[in-house]
Amino acid sequence: MIPFKTPELSDKEWFDRTVALSDYRGCEYNFTNIFVWSEPFTQKIALQDGFLLVKATTKNGCACLYPAGAGDRRLILLHLGGESRPAGEEFTLIGLTLRTVAELENLFPGRFSYREERSNFDYLYKVEKLAELPGKKLHAKRTHINRFLESGKPWSFEPVTEKNLDECRRLNAEWNRLNGTENEDGASDDAAMEKMFDNFAQLKLDGGLLRQDGRCIAFTIGERLNSDTFDTHFEKAYASVQGAYAMINREFARYIRETYPDIVYINREDDLGIEGLRRAKQSYDPDLMVEKYVATLKPEFRSEFTGESV
Repeated sequence: MIPFKTPELSDKEWFDRTVALSDYRGCEYNFTNIFVWSEPFTQKIALQDGFLLVKATTKNGCACLYPAGAGDRRLILLHLGGESRPAGEEFTLIGLTLRTVAELENLFPGRFSYREERSNFDYLYKVEKLAELPGKKLHAKRTHINRFLESGKPWSFEPVTEKNLDECRRLNAEWNRLNGTENEDGASDDAAMEKMFDNFAQLKLDGGLLRQDGRCIAFTIGERLNSDTFDTHFEKAYASVQGAYAMINREFARYIRETYPDIVYINREDDLGIEGLRRAKQSYDPDLMVEKYVATLKPEFRSEFTGESV
C-alpha cells in the first residue's frame, strides 16, 4: 500500500525537493497550501518511487493530485489508481494542465475523460507589471494608489517578520469579523491562516505589511513556488482604506522584484468561482493562466488499474 500520511513540517524538505523536479506553476504543488488545508480537505501525502502523491477528500469525493517528481510515471499512476479511492468511486486526478493532460493521454490513450475546472485556474502576472502598473488597462489601479497617496497620511511598507506577525493576526481577525471566513467548499479560511501564522518561520514564508499612520492596514504572505514563479497565498486589507489593496499589491511586487531577481511571475492563485474575486483578478490583466483539468478513469478501463474484472 502507498504510505499516505497527514503532512507534517518535517515533510517539507522532501516535498520541496520532489516537486522541484517537475517545476509546475500550479499552486497545488506547494507544501504550505497542502499543509494549512490538510484538515478541512483531509489531504494526505506520500513519497513513492520518486513521486509526490497527494490524496484529498472534499464534498465532491476523493481525488488525487497529478504526481510530481521523477521516475516511471506510468507505473506510479497504475499504483495510485489501484489504491487511492474508496469502493465505488472512480479514479480521479486533479490539478492537470494542458501539458499534463497531454502527458496522461500519451501514457493511457483513451482511458480517461477530461473536464475543465475554470474556478481553479491560477492567475499569473509578470512581476514587472504588478510593480509598475503600466498602460491603459491598469489605469484604474494607478488611480486607486493615487487616492491612497493623496490622503496625505504617512505610510510605509515592511517585510512580515516574527516581530510584526501578530499585527497581521489582528488585522486578519478583524477582517474575518467584517467579511466572514468560509470559502465555497465550506472550509474555514481563518483556520488555515492561523496554521500559517503559527508556522510562519518553519514554512519559510515571506510577506509584506502596509502601514498608514503607523497602523497595519494590509498584509500579504507567500513564497517561491518554482524556478520562475512566486505564489501569493493570502492578502488582506481594510476595504475602508481607499487604495489599500492596490498599494499592498504594488509594494509587495516591488519587494519581490528586489528580493527575488530571478522570479518572473507572481501566481495570485485561483478565484474559486467567486464572481467578485474573478473580476478583481481579471482587472490586473493576467499574463498567463494556469488552466486546470480533472481526469476521470473511464469505468471500462478500471481493471487495468486494479486487476479487477469490470
